[in-house]
Amino acid sequence: MTDFTVRSEQVCFGGTQGFYSHESAACGGTMNFSLYQPPQARDGEKLPMVTFLSGLTCTDENFTTKAGAQRVAAELGIMVLAPDTSPRGAGYAGEDDSYDFGTGAGFYVDATQAPWSDRYRMYSYITEELPALIAEHFPADMSRQGIMGHSMGGHGAMTIHLKNPQTYKSVSAFSPICAPMQCPWGEKALSGYLGDDRETWRSYDSTELVKSAISSARILIDQGAEDGFLAEQLLPQVFVEACEQAGQAVELRMQPGYDHSYYFIASFMEDHLRHHATALLG
Repeated sequence: MTDFTVRSEQVCFGGTQGFYSHESAACGGTMNFSLYQPPQARDGEKLPMVTFLSGLTCTDENFTTKAGAQRVAAELGIMVLAPDTSPRGAGYAGEDDSYDFGTGAGFYVDATQAPWSDRYRMYSYITEELPALIAEHFPADMSRQGIMGHSMGGHGAMTIHLKNPQTYKSVSAFSPICAPMQCPWGEKALSGYLGDDRETWRSYDSTELVKSAISSARILIDQGAEDGFLAEQLLPQVFVEACEQAGQAVELRMQPGYDHSYYFIASFMEDHLRHHATALLG
């Protein structure tokens, strides 16, 4: 049995908002996560679950406290999981030097370059280790999972879905990094974690993946039109064009006046949860 520690639990919209920690083999140390269990969980019913992947600098708490997902999740009967964004306290040189690499910036990849390869295995953590812990201890129906995310986490959600469409049956993103091989954030992270061979980067780039790994799900993307990172870092139109050429269903909604913040995410969170509910609840 995999042990975990309860950091705190609070009643929220009739369900339970919990914050937990556990010792991770994939990430070589303590990892934190939050999980919302709607009131339906008390009936012993196995419930669908949506995983939210957060962006640069975030922890498992940013989404949980700012996005306002619990009310709609309680109505729909959907569990919402929010992992942390990286290992912490690894002690690597440069780990805390910048906001876009190292601590808080795991980019949801399995690093292959030393020293990062020892602990920065966020792809395996998100897709294998953490779901196994959830399935063991919580009433989640692992055959009904969706995934979504913001910015770096939007990149993570889309790449993970495209590589695992049978596991993650629905997908959406807020302001995702859509083509990391073509933007400064992505080039810095992928070269640092994976090395200089750009061919190895392709499996973590949604725009590249969709050319050969389309899914039957419709990818929903909300993007703030006033997002300061839009032109240089996010590149949603590049991804949409790749989807159109590949035959992947995608909906990009440009939202006038909105920026990159959690105010933007909170404004459209209900839409995203209902998008997932359509696929997971039938």
